[in-house]
Amino acid sequence: MKKIFGITLGGLNQKILTFFLINLLIIIVIFGVATSFEYMILSDVVDRTRVQQEQSIKQVSEDTMYQVVETSLTKTNALQAYIADDLFSDQKNEVMTLQLLAAGLFEHMGSFEEYPVYPPDKSNEGKLTVQVLCEKGVDYRESRYLGVAAHMAGTMTALTESSGNTKNYYFGLSDGTHICVDEHSANKFDENGELISFPVRERPWYKNAVEAGDVCFTGLMTDIYTGELCITCSAPVYANGTLIGVVASDMFLGAVNDYVNASVMNGGFICILDKNGQVIFAPENNGIFTVGGDESTADVNTSLTDFINKSKEGSTGICTVNIGDSLYYMAGTPIPSVGWSAVSVVPKSVTLQSSEYLLSEYDRINNESSGMFKRESSNNMKLLIVFLIIVLIVITVGAIHFGGRIVRPIEKMTQSIVESAETGKMFEMCDVYRTDDEIEVLAEAFDDLSKKTKQYIIDITNITKEKERIGTELELARKIQAGMLPYIYPAFPDRSDFDIYATMTPAKEVGGDFYDFFLLDSDHLGIVMADVSGKGVPAALFMMMSKILINNYAVQGNSPGKALEITNETICRHNEDEMFVTVWFGVLEISTGKITAANAGHERPIMRKAGGEFRVIDDTHGFVIGAMKGLKYKEYEIMLEKGGTLFLYTDGAPEATRADEEIFGSERLLRALNANCDCGVRDLLPKVKEEIDKFVGDADQFDDLTMLAVQLL
Repeated sequence: MKKIFGITLGGLNQKILTFFLINLLIIIVIFGVATSFEYMILSDVVDRTRVQQEQSIKQVSEDTMYQVVETSLTKTNALQAYIADDLFSDQKNEVMTLQLLAAGLFEHMGSFEEYPVYPPDKSNEGKLTVQVLCEKGVDYRESRYLGVAAHMAGTMTALTESSGNTKNYYFGLSDGTHICVDEHSANKFDENGELISFPVRERPWYKNAVEAGDVCFTGLMTDIYTGELCITCSAPVYANGTLIGVVASDMFLGAVNDYVNASVMNGGFICILDKNGQVIFAPENNGIFTVGGDESTADVNTSLTDFINKSKEGSTGICTVNIGDSLYYMAGTPIPSVGWSAVSVVPKSVTLQSSEYLLSEYDRINNESSGMFKRESSNNMKLLIVFLIIVLIVITVGAIHFGGRIVRPIEKMTQSIVESAETGKMFEMCDVYRTDDEIEVLAEAFDDLSKKTKQYIIDITNITKEKERIGTELELARKIQAGMLPYIYPAFPDRSDFDIYATMTPAKEVGGDFYDFFLLDSDHLGIVMADVSGKGVPAALFMMMSKILINNYAVQGNSPGKALEITNETICRHNEDEMFVTVWFGVLEISTGKITAANAGHERPIMRKAGGEFRVIDDTHGFVIGAMKGLKYKEYEIMLEKGGTLFLYTDGAPEATRADEEIFGSERLLRALNANCDCGVRDLLPKVKEEIDKFVGDADQFDDLTMLAVQLL
């Protein structure tokens, strides 16, 4: 044995040293193999988990985005169509108001002094002016209608000003004269300064209204004086059976075209199609639709053609359309007033951007974490070997300690990742991973990814809960509204001298129609049937207010006409949203059958005598409630005989529309009533509703449907 630098070589010490060195080498080898094996297991688990999570993220994201697009695109498009339809409905109502005003004037034309009106004056260019035009060979000064029609100039001027000059109003008379209100005086003269004749009775809006005998819309037109795109609504005016002329309104559609062009965003846009499937408004260079083109007959794309044809028939819901190498989500909604359709388009690639971004970020984090882990592992292994060679004892202790620090967190991490892949439990950071090296970095990356995934799931859950909450609140509103109306039958079980029954079917969760009946005393029964403008929650709130006011004023002893007059004044004081309601209110004297009634712009009642048929009562109409202050409502009387029946309804019955846009109509309503005239009131209304449902078929209910019948026994 020898001693070198105080270290004994040979003997037991050498054997111990040799044994230690051999065992240390074995430990190093075993530790290296175990670490490599654990590393391979971890890498394999991470790769498999990454693939599974990528697939899960992609599927959940795509499904969620489709649901979001399906809901938002359909509702947004329906809202756009509703807004457009509301504009055209307003135009139609304005023309109908002018029609009623003109008919009233000419039915009593002998009572009015003629107003003077004059041809255009170039000096009035740019000023809103009342002007007279006439056909070639017609002298406006010889017209016996023009001076009476001039009484409408103030109303037409007020309507034009309130529209911000986006509409024109005019009255073409059957004697070839024409009165209009606009600010374009100079362009009514030719280059020689001569006034251009205006072929009133040859204009499409005039001829269409006369042929239809009712309010109607033209197709898309170009204004003869301004060259702007417009659509015209017109209505014939008759007085004492004689055609007086046609009132009309132009709505300029430049704003619609600007709105459509401004709708382009991230490849999505909206466009407008007419009833023939022809594109009338679309953004420039949209790549799909061409203004003036008819995609419904194009052979280039069957998928697009099928969608256009489907949009002609009604709401399409969300559809996937393949155009070239791209997929698009499209939704179509009809604009019933003019027979057009609004179409919203969103590229499917736009909806996948969030999913692609999430996956790219996920891959980036994984790749960075994996690369960092591999680099740090390699460097640490080299450092471990260097320290083992230099100081065996320190390296031995350090290797054992360092090996423990590596193996334990790797095993824990592997277990957590496997459990996450199998059970869905999120990976969580804990103290075992806080090693101040690449293990901690990788664990933090997994922890961050898990938190983001968990928050993503929470967000989706909250969105679902919010949708359910809104649905619950609408259902509660529907129940509250239904509870406001009489619904228990027989309504007066102790009365055997009459029977009454009513039904209401709202077009949405809540509606704007309402009915009411109540005993004013033992011999007088109050009956109300009404229809609020609009639909949904605003109409329902307006309905409740109107019902309570009418009931209160009636119970206070006011006659029907007076009750409606006071109700109108009360509503007009607080009607900032300019809503209105049509009302029929009558008081039945049960002992005699006499009905005292007043009608505020509502549908005419229908009555049947005992043993006879149902017939429409041509009653006196007043203006709707809520439109203007100071209105009076004229009362009238009708007799309901013993065994006779009075039938009241809202316009949802005659205007029920099937898929081909044909309405049920008053004639079919009378036939349905007379086919079941021997039924009691509780059987009569369900049978009439059954006839309407059979006619409408699968088409959506466009308006609230409310009916009431009372029979003297």
